[in-house]
Amino acid sequence: MASTAPTAHPSTARIGVDVGGTFTDLVLHDPARDLVHTGKLLTTPHDPSEAIISGIVRLLEETGLRPEALHSVVHGTTLVTNTIIERTGARVGLLTTEGFRDSIEIGRETRYDLYDLFLEAPPTLVPRHRRLEVPERIDANGAVLLPLDEAAVAAAARRLVEREGCEALAVGFMHSYHAPRHERRAGEIIQALFPGLPLSLSAEVAPEIREFERTSTACANAYVQPLMQRYLDRLEGSLKALGFGGNLYVMLSGGGITTVREAKAYPIRLIESGPAAGAMAASFLAKLAGLDKVVSFDMGGTTAKMCLVENGAPDHKFDFEAGRVRRFQKGSGLPLKVSVVDMIEIGAGGGSLAHVDPGSGLMKVGPRSAGAVPGPVCYGRGGTQPAVTDADLVLGRLDPAYFLGGEMKLDPDRVRRAFAERISPAIGMAAEDAALGVQRIVDETMAAATRMHLAEKGKDPRRYTLIAFGGAGPVHACNLARLLKMDRVVVPLGAGVASALGFLVAPPATDMVRSYVGRLERLDWGRVNALFEEMRGIGHALLTEAGADPDRIAYTPTAEMRHVGQGFEIPVPLPGLTLAEADLPAIRAAFFESYRARFGRVMEDSPIEALSWRLACAAPGSDIRLGGAPAGGTTSLEAARRPGRRVLFEGHGWRDCAVYDRYALPVGAEFAGPALVEERESTCVVGPDSAVAVDAMRNLVITLG
Repeated sequence: MASTAPTAHPSTARIGVDVGGTFTDLVLHDPARDLVHTGKLLTTPHDPSEAIISGIVRLLEETGLRPEALHSVVHGTTLVTNTIIERTGARVGLLTTEGFRDSIEIGRETRYDLYDLFLEAPPTLVPRHRRLEVPERIDANGAVLLPLDEAAVAAAARRLVEREGCEALAVGFMHSYHAPRHERRAGEIIQALFPGLPLSLSAEVAPEIREFERTSTACANAYVQPLMQRYLDRLEGSLKALGFGGNLYVMLSGGGITTVREAKAYPIRLIESGPAAGAMAASFLAKLAGLDKVVSFDMGGTTAKMCLVENGAPDHKFDFEAGRVRRFQKGSGLPLKVSVVDMIEIGAGGGSLAHVDPGSGLMKVGPRSAGAVPGPVCYGRGGTQPAVTDADLVLGRLDPAYFLGGEMKLDPDRVRRAFAERISPAIGMAAEDAALGVQRIVDETMAAATRMHLAEKGKDPRRYTLIAFGGAGPVHACNLARLLKMDRVVVPLGAGVASALGFLVAPPATDMVRSYVGRLERLDWGRVNALFEEMRGIGHALLTEAGADPDRIAYTPTAEMRHVGQGFEIPVPLPGLTLAEADLPAIRAAFFESYRARFGRVMEDSPIEALSWRLACAAPGSDIRLGGAPAGGTTSLEAARRPGRRVLFEGHGWRDCAVYDRYALPVGAEFAGPALVEERESTCVVGPDSAVAVDAMRNLVITLG
């Protein structure tokens, strides 16, 4: 789009920024001008804020807006999860109750692979010599058995900071979820000794029962806190230097947005920040399209994310494992008590590298990625190992002259040489057949992961619609849907940057939890109500600070409950924020309904206990309409056609494909595959025997034959 002279506008524009491993995606929405504008550029791994600022400057130039016109910027990042996976965080020290120094290393005393004699345990973030004990003890009922030794706290803090060089401290005392006064006093002592030192109290980071998970979460929060504080400070400074005077918000792992202040205090709650935005975008698009059963498929340059969306909302869970030693093996990572969108994420993206395993002689794809630097071979930036994007180019799916709208030229000859030199000799196939093999492997990998994710929830993929987005998602969506036996795929306008859209439509929201354990008939309902009132007050203040209308904040209470004697609990909806003994029949009925939905049967005579009480606080998100007239006022399908090209399809060979300009397709247009639909940030590949219709929101609705 041609640049125009900047003009003054009220501060109504918002920008969503998604920093991925390969590309940084941006969406600008200005309701005052009924404007939606997108951007995509390579991520700058050494400093992600550089790509963010460059992208924002570009969007402002292309839309003719000044920085003063920006009301807010909403940001998501994979910096937290990358820091934990790569073990590049701060030097952390832990203060814990005397006798419990090794609890985060002992864990649950379980083996994630029972028969592996050489099992590799997930490494702790805090080595033993930086875990110090403090005399103190509070029992499970909140009674003080041993007063806090304040001199020992001060001595331990000095040793960790002055002798061990710790950049951040975590405090995790026994039963602090129930009685946090010892932890809070320890925090006061540490802050008085070392003002400004990043400090994580387990009772504030994760105020839940289960000592191992709570302490592990506090340590992880301390581990990433200095890095995230520096990053957010740098980003705020760069935005201010640009002339931005609005608010910077951050996406939480649970799909809500929060303030920078909250993000600096509890950065571990951002661990799935980037992927959550895609799930929120899919939920928003599903509502607009009137779909109640959807699988969100977000395939970018580094990873693919699949998420179940029902009735306009993604599934959530309240525990997460980071940095797994074995990618899909539960128990092989660091347990965290945080609210996250429930999705599966695998190393299958446009940058996933193809290689031949020297032992088996078989070709494999991923999880290692070319990233933004050097990138796939076709980028011409130093990459030598073929990637998924390289295979898509060889197969004819991508136009080498129109990648990123023509901004980045791709080199197919370089890719063919790379396949011929590195892949073909080892497997005895021509470059084109090897590229087709790469496509099949990555699609099968994603299909297997999606089947597993849905099977764990008792869901049948054939009853769902696939919503595909991300730079590589629409390229692989039809093949993936066929493997899952789905019959419909929806690809939204601007699919290549739809995750960034998720930041703009996500509501200001937060989840809070407090643990109070007891059998239902023995609970002190006054205490339960006090917990909910405390959480409601905190949530109200946080969301108001995040820009929510205080009169439109909704509060949804749930409890985690189980039968007495069981080891795991299930979430149960509650009838209200104020509860009494008269609500017991309704609470029991809700528990049995949730239990039956999960396990298929109930045990009505077995006593029930509650462990934790949760409150979800959310205000309405923004409504952004992506429809509108096609570019240039085009009203016919023929006017949207571009020169066709040949594409290699598995089982069909080389086929001549019609090519359409995504921005010129009118509402109501219909055409049959094989076809390619191109937009600046992505290409949608429609296979043979498929039909496409453009709906009222200008989504491509693909029906598979």
